[in-house]
Amino acid sequence: MLGAAVASLATFAAGARAGDAVAPPAAVEPAVAAALVSELGLHAAAEPVRERSGWRPARKILIAHRFHDDLPALQLVAPQVQFIDVLPTTPAHDMADADVAIGICDTKILQVATRLQWIQWPAAGVERCVREPLIRERRPLITNMQRVLGASMAEYVLGTMLVLSRHLDYFFSLQQRGHWPTDTEEVPQSADLQGKTVLVVGLGGIGTEVAKRAYAFGMRVTATRASGSGGPDYVSYVGPPADLMKLAPDADFVVNCTPLTPQTAGLFNKTVFDAMKPTAYFINVGRGGSVVTPDLIGALRRHQIAGAGLDVTDPEPLPADNALWHLPNVLITPHVSANTPMVDQQRVAVMQENLRRYMAGEPMLSVVDIDRGY
Repeated sequence: MLGAAVASLATFAAGARAGDAVAPPAAVEPAVAAALVSELGLHAAAEPVRERSGWRPARKILIAHRFHDDLPALQLVAPQVQFIDVLPTTPAHDMADADVAIGICDTKILQVATRLQWIQWPAAGVERCVREPLIRERRPLITNMQRVLGASMAEYVLGTMLVLSRHLDYFFSLQQRGHWPTDTEEVPQSADLQGKTVLVVGLGGIGTEVAKRAYAFGMRVTATRASGSGGPDYVSYVGPPADLMKLAPDADFVVNCTPLTPQTAGLFNKTVFDAMKPTAYFINVGRGGSVVTPDLIGALRRHQIAGAGLDVTDPEPLPADNALWHLPNVLITPHVSANTPMVDQQRVAVMQENLRRYMAGEPMLSVVDIDRGY
């Protein structure tokens, strides 16, 4: 049911972009919305949004221009609302009385749109938004894309594990040169994932999906999480964040899935890399700021770890002269682990359902704790 609804939304959006005459899908029905919440494992707030001070059904919504093509799907839910497609040239007076912002949380807009009651963030990480002084002062409702990106990012992690452990980058370089190695040439030894241990740091929505897929490959999974010690049956041990140093020495892969908060900033430093096996790999799909980049470079140069897979870096974008680009056994991608059609479709479906809930005053999905930062 969920797949059909999301596919219908995608077909409508694709046709609208191409200028085709396509019939718009119906707004998300209750049963489809329930499937969305269940299958993605989304959490609804305990209290309905109508009980928040200042709530009223939205009359004007600001939407980031990157979501312009998704406007028809959102307008199905709130046809009476005025949507403002925000561009650099959008006049301030057009934004001043907006109630809601979708995909927007920056100083310039916050200074103008002083009446915002709800911000729907289009990603899981909200550190940039919650650090805004006006957000901490006004404390609007913020919702994000918790769990929406998890499955896609987990596939990226497993793919990265395979590239690194099988040295596929090396063999690709041979292919580029049209070279088949001779029996006398030394070729890197591939390793199986089965039987290896993966430490998932941050067993939230993304981390749980990583753990599920790693277990399916026959790996032993351990994890840390800040919100309790519980976990699914396929995770053999779940400890608090303080257990990182206890678990790191046994891991063949250490995967960072944490949000960027004061507690996780610079978490992966020389101490952690020194504790890892020289045959272990570090994979980061959390945030670049969780890593002390010079310490990672040093660990790779000294062969204290076997390699790294980095979808996020610090700084970002990574400058061309950064040493990470030129180190062997390092796979770098430009923050694209969740750039897939499935994620785009599910993102729109969640936006649509949360907008419906907001207009009706119901409990909202994936509410962010501004103080915790996620």
